[in-house]
Amino acid sequence: MSLPLDTIQKHFDLHPKPSTLQFQYGTAGFRTSASVLDSVLFRVGILAVLRSKKLDGKTIGVMITASHNPEPDNGVKLVDPRGEMLEASWEHHASTLANADTFGDFVEALELIIKSTKIELSKPARVVYARDTRPSGPALIAAFEDGLKAMGLKGRDEGVKTTPVLHYLVRCINTKGTKEEYGEDSETGYMMKLSSAFKKLVAGKPIPQPLIIDCANGVGGPTAELLSTYLGETLPLINLNTATKTLGALNNACGADFVKTTQRLPPSLSSVLKPGQRACSLDGDADRLIYYYLDERNQFHLLDGDKIAALVAAFIVELVKSAGLEGTIDVGVVQTAYANGASTKYLSERLPVRCVPTGVKYLHHAAEHYSVGVYFEANGHGTVLFSPSAMETLAGHIPSTPAQSTALNHLINLTHLVNQTVGDALSDMLMVEVVLAHKSYSGIEWDSLYSDLPNRLVRVVVKDRNIFKTEDAERRLVSPQGLQAKLDDVIKKYDGGRAFVRPSGTEDVVRVYAEATLRPQADELAFKVAGLVYDQSGGDPLTRPKEFL
Repeated sequence: MSLPLDTIQKHFDLHPKPSTLQFQYGTAGFRTSASVLDSVLFRVGILAVLRSKKLDGKTIGVMITASHNPEPDNGVKLVDPRGEMLEASWEHHASTLANADTFGDFVEALELIIKSTKIELSKPARVVYARDTRPSGPALIAAFEDGLKAMGLKGRDEGVKTTPVLHYLVRCINTKGTKEEYGEDSETGYMMKLSSAFKKLVAGKPIPQPLIIDCANGVGGPTAELLSTYLGETLPLINLNTATKTLGALNNACGADFVKTTQRLPPSLSSVLKPGQRACSLDGDADRLIYYYLDERNQFHLLDGDKIAALVAAFIVELVKSAGLEGTIDVGVVQTAYANGASTKYLSERLPVRCVPTGVKYLHHAAEHYSVGVYFEANGHGTVLFSPSAMETLAGHIPSTPAQSTALNHLINLTHLVNQTVGDALSDMLMVEVVLAHKSYSGIEWDSLYSDLPNRLVRVVVKDRNIFKTEDAERRLVSPQGLQAKLDDVIKKYDGGRAFVRPSGTEDVVRVYAEATLRPQADELAFKVAGLVYDQSGGDPLTRPKEFL
């Protein structure tokens, strides 16, 4: 069987590639201004079909979203059969296809992929896809569907869904009828699985005060509304920022990224949130979660991904001990260099902690090495992974006391509550609420587990980010030569000082992260390091930002 070249060319010509642009498939897939993505979506449709054929017809997922990015942006990423991210080796294939300038180049790239990965074109293909609420979504979906049509496939259109729901569906479809069956492959199945596990885990606990959810005016809004109908009175929810049809509202002065980066309330919550009340923010596609509260003086307190990891990991360790499984099931936490040093210290005193480079694929892979792996980025993206051996242990363990039986049931229900395919803001929210209910914690008590070291993140525009190369999970620079030694000299002058420099993966920007015991010192350290980076990059002294001391 050969490629249907005439059909492919007919559709190819409808989606010309912008001649001056180059695209790169990264951790977030393709992501940029929606106005230039038409050709990319068409080509991703063809790639998804090939990926499915390569895997003997297993269902591949495709999500059209730009997550926390501004509304004019959009993007697309592929999801492999177990709900995990696309195999890393295929990221190159995606970029090559996206950048082929002519139809001849495109066909040559297709044939090379088919030959190098040994794809049998006679194999069946299955693709399920969804999008977020961005205005550009329908047009990009149409371009993507043309890619499917060019290969003779009609995919399964799930319409508007959160990214975590799409990942969930992919895994459910591919495990249906097997011993690893993950759940019913529908949004209803997702809701039933999460709500049922949550109700079992909080049975007998007092009904909490209502939780305010900032839905970022994105797809998390309707999904949270639907979830609240399944939860009923077990968890009262107040869903705000749900204007999915208001142009310009998505992620605008709201959402998890806004709260994390500005470290303040979304303005829309300022007259709603009362001191001591819990609130959380989702991002535009509902795969990030940030909690926060106001104290009695109306001071804002952030409970980010580090705080979530500390809360959840310590709770799971307690359950493992209480179930009599200590020594049988090992629990570990995976962080990146962006994790606050205080969180790393707190966690390291209780369980193994590993640091990996920034990017979900690194976190997810490292978490798979533990029986129970907890990973959260500081930005609020993360989940808990229960290994197959841990699942077998839980299923076969015979408790010897009522207390062990209770703890064992809690662990089993957690495996159903957690979306193990990807970070899921709503699933993670329910997990946090379970721990708060069991510990009788308010936001204040949760926050008091440890005190974050003051920190500052600075963005430095450079001529060429590629001259900055790192090692030790991005915590130290190896290039430009001699720059790390200069950074070390600056850092050691600050009490509790820690700083690292990391080049962006998508733009000529270097990000500087700094910590110190006091806020003014953290700010000063960040700007001094930024100044060194700016000077090293060949920046014009006349345009050197005044903050870079």
